[in-house]
Amino acid sequence: MSVTAQAHEKQADEKPIAARVLVIGHRGASALRPEHTLASYGKAIADGADFVEPDLVMTKDGVPVARHENEISGTTDVAAHAEFAARKTTKTVDGEKITGWFTEDFTLAELKTLRARERLPELRSTKYDGEFQIPTLDEIIDFVAAESAVVGHPVGIIPEIKHGTYFQKLGLPMEDKVLAILAAHSYTQTAPVEIQSFEIANLRYLRGKLGGMGSKNSHPNIRLLQLLGDPKEQTYDVTVAGGRLTFADMMKPAGLRDIATYADAIGPNIRAIIPLAPDGTLGHPTALVHDAHAAGLELHPYTFRPENNFQAKNFWQGSDPKTFNAKGSVAEIRAYLDAGIDAFFTDDPALGRQALDGR
Repeated sequence: MSVTAQAHEKQADEKPIAARVLVIGHRGASALRPEHTLASYGKAIADGADFVEPDLVMTKDGVPVARHENEISGTTDVAAHAEFAARKTTKTVDGEKITGWFTEDFTLAELKTLRARERLPELRSTKYDGEFQIPTLDEIIDFVAAESAVVGHPVGIIPEIKHGTYFQKLGLPMEDKVLAILAAHSYTQTAPVEIQSFEIANLRYLRGKLGGMGSKNSHPNIRLLQLLGDPKEQTYDVTVAGGRLTFADMMKPAGLRDIATYADAIGPNIRAIIPLAPDGTLGHPTALVHDAHAAGLELHPYTFRPENNFQAKNFWQGSDPKTFNAKGSVAEIRAYLDAGIDAFFTDDPALGRQALDGR
């Protein structure tokens, strides 16, 4: 039997191992509101998200705030602020040279003078540009707690620690700060929390701080998610340490068993689960779901988006990449649900809810 045939056979009867498949609002409802704003998180919760995701970066004065990247020219109006023109600079972040404005060069008070804008203006509405501030993790927790009371059930928070090694080297480590903030809020002492990272060392550190896996865990409401990137690439902490481990290695059975010693779930790109065929249509599932489940790991893949541009070609509506294609997104999500995933990140949680609940 070929490797491909073996993978197909493994996936034939794959089912989730999670008690309930979860809809994760990716940066909130980022297809509908500027990402990482309270408005985006609020829309996600109203639309049925089980979790909302704040990506965390650090301010100059050591406050975790929600931005997808520490370079903020694409998601704020910082370039229009003459008083910050001199802050524009070039830095190397995780091995990549980037020019712009960086959160670690601003105090929280300074960042609060900025306003969010749409990251993908060529695809998504800009009508909310200029309305919303950059929220802190503290503010997000308070907001989610209040919104959870409105919807009548706890909504989880799935923070990602961005560029962990980079911020540690700046003297702005996030890991203990995030744990302290979670511990300081009564809501996050019991509500579902899942901390995620593309790095390994910080998740291992967090596992040590939180306690062992399963019943030995002293914080049973907090889980850990190992994010997985391009198979050919490495986590940045492995690169810095001179290691050879790649994401491809981490997705092999032995790599997955190692992840299971410190994390509860993996977060691969959706195409690592069902890749695209050469013609851009959806191909056949790999063995990843089966192998991860065999190691005791849930799969929380990223990211389903409602525009044609991000979907497999067989789900497109028309030929314009910009078309908002709700039907296609629902159909694509269902193909991955059929492959046995345990949760999923989506830019439009209402469509995720529809895909899941209407199966």
